[in-house]
Amino acid sequence: MPAHVAESDSTTDPADPLAHERAHLAASRAALRAMREDVQALDIRDVTANWVNAAVLQSQMDDRIKALADLSHTPLFFGRLDYLHAVGGEFAEGSEGERFYIGRRHVHDAAGDPMVIDWRAPVSQPYYQASPKNPQDVGLRRRFGYTAGELTAYEDEHLTDPAEVAHTSRLLQAEIERPRVGPMRDIVATIQPEQDEIVRSGLGGTVCVQGGPGTGKTAVGLHRVAFLLYAHRERLARTGTLVIGPNRSFLHYIEQVLPALGELEVKQATVDDLVTAGVEVRGTDDAATAVIKGDARMAEVLRRAIRSHVTRPTEPVVVVRGSRRWRVPAYEIEEMVDELLARDMRYGSAHEALPQRIAHAVLVRMEEAGEAPDDRVQNTVARNPAVKAAVKAIWPAVDPEKLVLRLLADPEFLAVHAEGLLSEDEQKLILWAKPARSVKSARWSAADAVLIDEARDLVARTHSLGHVVLDEAQDLSPMQYRAVGRRCSTGSATVLGDLAQGTTPWSTESWDEALFHLGKGDAVVEELTAGFRVPREVIAYASRLLPAISPGLAAVESVRESPGSLVVREVAGADALDAAVVAACEESLLQEGSIGLIAADARIPALGAALEAAGHAYLSPGEETTAESRLTLVPASLAKGLEYDYVVLDEPAAVVDGEPDERTGLRRLYVALTRAVSGLTVVHAAALPEALG
Repeated sequence: MPAHVAESDSTTDPADPLAHERAHLAASRAALRAMREDVQALDIRDVTANWVNAAVLQSQMDDRIKALADLSHTPLFFGRLDYLHAVGGEFAEGSEGERFYIGRRHVHDAAGDPMVIDWRAPVSQPYYQASPKNPQDVGLRRRFGYTAGELTAYEDEHLTDPAEVAHTSRLLQAEIERPRVGPMRDIVATIQPEQDEIVRSGLGGTVCVQGGPGTGKTAVGLHRVAFLLYAHRERLARTGTLVIGPNRSFLHYIEQVLPALGELEVKQATVDDLVTAGVEVRGTDDAATAVIKGDARMAEVLRRAIRSHVTRPTEPVVVVRGSRRWRVPAYEIEEMVDELLARDMRYGSAHEALPQRIAHAVLVRMEEAGEAPDDRVQNTVARNPAVKAAVKAIWPAVDPEKLVLRLLADPEFLAVHAEGLLSEDEQKLILWAKPARSVKSARWSAADAVLIDEARDLVARTHSLGHVVLDEAQDLSPMQYRAVGRRCSTGSATVLGDLAQGTTPWSTESWDEALFHLGKGDAVVEELTAGFRVPREVIAYASRLLPAISPGLAAVESVRESPGSLVVREVAGADALDAAVVAACEESLLQEGSIGLIAADARIPALGAALEAAGHAYLSPGEETTAESRLTLVPASLAKGLEYDYVVLDEPAAVVDGEPDERTGLRRLYVALTRAVSGLTVVHAAALPEALG
């Protein structure tokens, strides 16, 4: 039998289950308000001894108050589990079951009893995983429907009732298909079993999620961070977490997901943000040059160049202390140098270790002569002018920026260290036509900044975080993967992407290769193939491109039936194109939700002018949509990762032609075609690509 679905306006009838649930919602909100007031009422003067402790505690209290905010339009709980027996106890005959409300955060009453359970708690997991085949001791799962923050409906599944037939949840489907206005929302109410398994995977391992458009891979990655912070809060508080996205527009789009789940401390950045600290990027590279600079072979070129600064000692080191002279012969210092080179230490660490090694050799001689030196004497000897002069000559300090500058400006220096790695033609590609005179005057490109970051790590180890989420990972170069991998070398990562959406000249063709460069070759690769956002008609149309852009990759199977969600409209001649696109936008604006007009980058100025002439204001990617301003004009190069209820796609042929090669262009088109979550209108004057014709 179908699940029970009820909707009601009643708030007073005690026999009405909906009234009972509304009463629990009101009581839960009151309890949350009391929890917040308890924190606000704390007087830090009673528990702090100095202003430093007071400042730290005040900051922690402020964060706690923010985390306990009651967002009026965000349901405090979205589900309920009625267990058949006491959780954690024996399944004894006649034992009484327990009931739990599942929500975004934990809420307890004045006695400390839970009124809402955090969705990440172990007791909440059956909400996502239980089924009639495996009820996990759950007799009833109840889902709630909300309108503008008010509880308006519920839906029951009796998981142990043999008469109940499996069905698609109406409320679940409605939540998935709810129109999108504003930034990305969390999906805690709609996480699917296969997504939940990834979300709850352990902190110790790296997970790579291959997922086509609409499979929820970005949401899965963000919710995994929230889960890990819940399960390993103290550890990650010490080591830190980071979300890396492809661009600022994307980060702005997702930035509210974790705060909505009560997680306020997760940092967000692009790869460029990570590597450009202290490097002003003012130049650009053509595609061929950027591909070579992003190749993993450049890491070995840099390693060779840095190690080339080490020279063999030819003179002994003589340390004078008082009336005594202590001599360390050249061959012994050479042995120290060979040992440090063999250990493959960071260059800077070895630079600091060598004077201590020399000083230790002096101390051995002093002890043999009957003296009793201690560690303070060794440190003094290590700072002796003779030792410092020897170290400067043998293992001099290296400036990473100056090293990269020399590699890109000095053909002979590059040739020596790229021998057997880069061909002559490849070396010519990365050499500057007009070498910069200094680090400050250099017009560094984004790829140059990645090289500098690699050189910095060869000199001094990059700080590692506890967990890193890398989204749209398919677009990174091997050197960029290495840069990200350094940030989680002692931690773990969640890698998210879709090989079919790789749109950079250096995009990866294989997750195995990408994970190798990331330093996470043992990562588990999971594939999401069920689509929940993009309508079936739209994803099937876009998937016609897969054989050309990513052969062998499984097409997404959308669970959303949305007849009429795809319209392909041809106009007669380029002169009529702008007007037809504006008309399609006007049709879409009659619907509820956000509208994205996606076009080749070169077409953006003309379309912007056409919209303004027709009296339509529009937003740029990253600007927040509102009920009054719902239309965003999106360059195809910035569309990745974004979603709109309705998309108007201008001239697919121009999107393809805007890329350096056809395959990349078709991948860019695939991205643009799959940004719609309710309807897509394709408007074209030129012939469509063959696969779509």
